[in-house]
Amino acid sequence: MAIDEAKVFTPINIAVLTVSDTRTAENDTSGDILAQRVTDAGHNLAARLIAKDDAALLASQFDAWIDDPQIDAIVSTGGTGLTGRDVTPEALSRIEGAREIPGFGELFRWISFQTIGTSTVQSRACAVVARGTYIFALPGSNGAVKDGWDGILAEQLDSRNRPCNFVELMPRLKEK
Repeated sequence: MAIDEAKVFTPINIAVLTVSDTRTAENDTSGDILAQRVTDAGHNLAARLIAKDDAALLASQFDAWIDDPQIDAIVSTGGTGLTGRDVTPEALSRIEGAREIPGFGELFRWISFQTIGTSTVQSRACAVVARGTYIFALPGSNGAVKDGWDGILAEQLDSRNRPCNFVELMPRLKEK
């Protein structure tokens, strides 16, 4: 990480969404890992929820959090695979004004390749920015959550990261 220690860290408000038909608060280990990493990094855990693999329901939840001024970014875990029930990318495509951040998925799969090899091609990890809010969709495994947070988000959500980061762009995300 290229942290400029002369800069002041700016915490942001992050919501964590676990997408699963089977996880509960008691066994949501990937959500636990994300929530812990968010707070360990100095950010605020603004919300946390488990939602079923249903594109309309997920899109509605994403929209609600996008419109909440207390949420700057959303990190989801789950629903990015290839099965018929994996619909997180489809839910994101329903978000009005969502703009893809293609490099996120590309970089995630490159990092993941180093951990799980060619199995990474089964991941549809992706990211969008919508109406001023970032949304990062990670696979549901603990390893994938660690790869995504530790390998990308920890740096890009740190306002001190150089040469650039997602946080410094936040005031300009709604520009026309």
